[in-house]
Amino acid sequence: MPETLDALDARLLLLLTDSPRLGVLECARRLGVARGTVQARLDRLTERGILGGFPPELDLAAMGYGLTAFAVLEIAQGRRAEVVEALSAIDEVCEVYATTGQGDLFVRMVARNNDDLQRVVDEVVGAPYVRRTSTSIALSTPVPPRVRPLLERLARS
Repeated sequence: MPETLDALDARLLLLLTDSPRLGVLECARRLGVARGTVQARLDRLTERGILGGFPPELDLAAMGYGLTAFAVLEIAQGRRAEVVEALSAIDEVCEVYATTGQGDLFVRMVARNNDDLQRVVDEVVGAPYVRRTSTSIALSTPVPPRVRPLLERLARS
């Protein structure tokens, strides 16, 4: 059973979620703990793979990629590695999940407009061993990707 986060871990991660550029000393001050405690917690969270870095939060629409689409791909059996490699070479493919159910892979992709999406979809469909796709365009993101509610629950415990 993996070790779970405690309330201090959750409070530290919430703090860094809100202010990712804070230094260890400032985190310690805001949390009311020693600098060494914060550093040890960060090291442990990194070693456990919970904390993978501090990438900036980017707005893809502001970067010119205002269209988000999802595709369910059915692929030839036993060929997931080859398909994933081909999808990784398509810059507009943001995420790929191996799934159960109707399809084999769930792909999130972005495009500049409908014509650009057609180009991206054509690239996805052209990947070797892709047998069938079903694509949907996202109209909005009512619940964006998040972990805050989970961290807040842990921080209260």
